[in-house]
Amino acid sequence: MTETQLREHICLLAKSLFDRGLTGGSTGNISARTDDGGLLVSPTGTSFGRLDPGRLSRLDAKGTLISGDAPTKEMPLHSAFYDTRSTAGAVVHLHSCHSVALSMMPEVNADNFLPPLTPYAIMKLGKVKLLPFFLPGDPAMGDAVRGLAGKRSAVMLANHGPVVAGKDVEAACNAIEELEDTARLAMMLRGVTARALNDDQVRAVVTKFDVEWE
Repeated sequence: MTETQLREHICLLAKSLFDRGLTGGSTGNISARTDDGGLLVSPTGTSFGRLDPGRLSRLDAKGTLISGDAPTKEMPLHSAFYDTRSTAGAVVHLHSCHSVALSMMPEVNADNFLPPLTPYAIMKLGKVKLLPFFLPGDPAMGDAVRGLAGKRSAVMLANHGPVVAGKDVEAACNAIEELEDTARLAMMLRGVTARALNDDQVRAVVTKFDVEWE
């Protein structure tokens, strides 16, 4: 994919997320690796519904802005994933409502945020780590991701939103949608004795699909 095509693809996927209500207003940010090791990043204060391919922040391999508008203030989050996960080709961060709601629930397991309701979140995300609340833009969010030493492809920022790294921008978007769908199911089923996957079923999914499960 050429850089021009990647720019268009980022904006197309971001608009799809926005149009379906997965992040609103000027919330959320998205980035993807370029062939030269640099990054294309959504600019600060922009809406996923109206990203301009020509104004995306273009960073070189050292993280220096070389063209476009100033990048999102959440760059420490993105950089932490790229620096600790060699397979990361894209990072997406949303303010999706159901996952944020689930992050506020007292029964949530901080080490394994999503309950095992379907195999798909396990396959696409592995275990999702729930991180504590940070002020928006706080570099400590990036420090918390670095503290995971690359062992998680996704984290949930409490009272804020999910962040997912994928091999490319489409994979990252698909995975974060699965995270939100699973959180929505979990909220729908609160107070109901639902039949989640048992430990043997989870292990079978992890083994069959070679899922990172640390």
